[in-house]
Amino acid sequence: MGHYIADRTRLRELLDEERGKGKKIIFGNGCFDLLHVGHVRYLQGAKALGDILVVAVNDDSSLVTIGKRQAPVTPLFERVEILCALSCVDYVTSFSEPTVSELLLELRPHIQAKGTDYTVDTVPERDVVRSYGGDVAIVGDEKNHSTRDIIKQVRKMGSQ
Repeated sequence: MGHYIADRTRLRELLDEERGKGKKIIFGNGCFDLLHVGHVRYLQGAKALGDILVVAVNDDSSLVTIGKRQAPVTPLFERVEILCALSCVDYVTSFSEPTVSELLLELRPHIQAKGTDYTVDTVPERDVVRSYGGDVAIVGDEKNHSTRDIIKQVRKMGSQ
């Protein structure tokens, strides 16, 4: 069961301890506004790459700022609670920046895992991860599940 760590300094200290024990740190991120099977497969694929999975979640304001939605469907504290309940997730944190570049530089995971809607060459933070010696990996199933599609389907069903 995962733990929510809001304080980045504390999270970095915990990860440094894990690294000192020889553990491989994996980093994943996303909105996780409506958790679906695509998210679960992505997170399980990320965890399979190493020992410790850290998941960074867009906070409510950044979810709106990056244009995902006008408002979150699920508030941050509930998204965090759901992610912490997954056995493959070790630590959860949140972020408000438009990208996770700063968080990656601070936490320095061995691998940044991204979903199959990216390639290794299109991951926005690829150069940041490589700058400290980390790697980027693509995990999960084909991108045929999305929160946007679920919302559309629910609205369609509601109007019938």
